[in-house]
Amino acid sequence: MLPTLSSPSPLQTRSLREQVYDYLREEMNRGQLQPGAFLDLNAIANRLGISRTPLREALLQLETQGFVTVLPRRGFRLNSLSLDDIRHYYQIIGALEAATLKDCGGALTPGDIQRMRALNADMAAAVADGDFNRYYDLNLAFHEVYLGLSDNRAALALVRSLKQRLYDWPRRAGFVKSWEEHSIAVEHARFLDLLERGALREAAAFLEDVHWSFEVQKDFIHAYYCASQSRGLE
Repeated sequence: MLPTLSSPSPLQTRSLREQVYDYLREEMNRGQLQPGAFLDLNAIANRLGISRTPLREALLQLETQGFVTVLPRRGFRLNSLSLDDIRHYYQIIGALEAATLKDCGGALTPGDIQRMRALNADMAAAVADGDFNRYYDLNLAFHEVYLGLSDNRAALALVRSLKQRLYDWPRRAGFVKSWEEHSIAVEHARFLDLLERGALREAAAFLEDVHWSFEVQKDFIHAYYCASQSRGLE
């Protein structure tokens, strides 16, 4: 049964627009809203018991993040994810994460690096258990250790939005185990070794030229995203 949203009480800090946005993102993640489809705003507003105004505001936020396109006289269309999109997103994420590390990596402490090693070990356990959702959350937390040192909110918002676009549209039920294992045991391990040596520029180059390189990761990307056209990739 779908939830009914109501106006926030004085004790609530999240606006109705934010609640609607979270609801739509969850429906996208679950695959209830499919890429390529047009949204029936009246039906969604009636289902949630709200006016179209907060719904349109939430959809405009999703438009800025690349999830939907507004077409004149046709409404909101949910965007599909193409290989070109993925290539472009990898380029942007790699460049911004590398720049962030060069700018802020000097503030990483031995404790931060140890935390990243612990997160990497937890990721390996999640992959062994076949728990992709846990792996995904741990992987985000791993990268957030150094990203969180930055005060460049615009860059961080873009990186986080593009990662959502890559992984949550919709969240795939399975994953390419060999990709995650390689990322953990080879790429993350190499990255951590560079950080421990204080080789920040080398570590940043590794992020951009290997870890977030579309060409380097291309076989894994094809295996994950192109297994079935019905999973949302065109």
